[in-house]
Amino acid sequence: MPTNSSPVWLITGCSTGIGREIAIAALKKGHRVVVTARRPETVQPLADEFPGKAIAVRLDVTKQDQIDAAVAAADAAFGGIDVLCNNAAYGYMAAIEEGEDEEVRSLFETNFFGPVAMIKAVLPQMRARRSGYIINISSQAGLMSNPGTAYYSASKHALEGLTEGLVREVKPLGIRVTAVEPGPFRTEWSGASLKQVGNPIADYADNVGARRAMIAGMHGKLPGDPEKAGEAIVGLYDVVEPPMQLLLGKVLYDTYVAKLKTVSQSIEDWKEVTLATDFPPGT
Repeated sequence: MPTNSSPVWLITGCSTGIGREIAIAALKKGHRVVVTARRPETVQPLADEFPGKAIAVRLDVTKQDQIDAAVAAADAAFGGIDVLCNNAAYGYMAAIEEGEDEEVRSLFETNFFGPVAMIKAVLPQMRARRSGYIINISSQAGLMSNPGTAYYSASKHALEGLTEGLVREVKPLGIRVTAVEPGPFRTEWSGASLKQVGNPIADYADNVGARRAMIAGMHGKLPGDPEKAGEAIVGLYDVVEPPMQLLLGKVLYDTYVAKLKTVSQSIEDWKEVTLATDFPPGT
């Protein structure tokens, strides 16, 4: 175990938004935090505000050497990592046909392969201790997909699938795992952090283009409060049996419940075809 009773968090992507609020909420609860960002000067004020409880570390989750260095820094400063929170991610607006191959691959490197690399970096010590908690910050987009954000959704659906399998793999080892799905929150996801396709195709103006304009128009006005999200996520640490999925925000609650009803109805509507594809019983 780490050197004393206050848990140690390593949080990726703490420069703004929910990641920063998770770090603040954990520090205010007396937890110790490795606060990371690609530009550590953006998170150094947190380390200065909480001396002995926080360290600021450079971390780009697409670079293995920086991942290794961040884990080593956590070990040196605090004796280990109790909670890994994979938060670093960004959005990308493009119709599927418009998607630029290099941008799509870069998106997956950060949003999916980055968390994979982080998980693999911390699991050995968690396995050895038979304790630990991995929190993957997914998205509403990990549960449903819309025009213009299908690539982002695909990266988050991949993270959801990884999380579900990981829950079952590591629970016998005493390690907890949760995916957190924020709905529309007032962060830079819809602003400076959102990448846009360079050459939009006019034929997609009525759906992808309209959604692009809607997202731009709602920036700074979205209903989700990042501070409350941070507090809710940090509160998971005290739950003995945390949920595999935690939805955040009324918009997501309402839309996902509606989707599940639609999916359930479709399954029943096509039940006869579904069941007719097996070999006859006894053959």
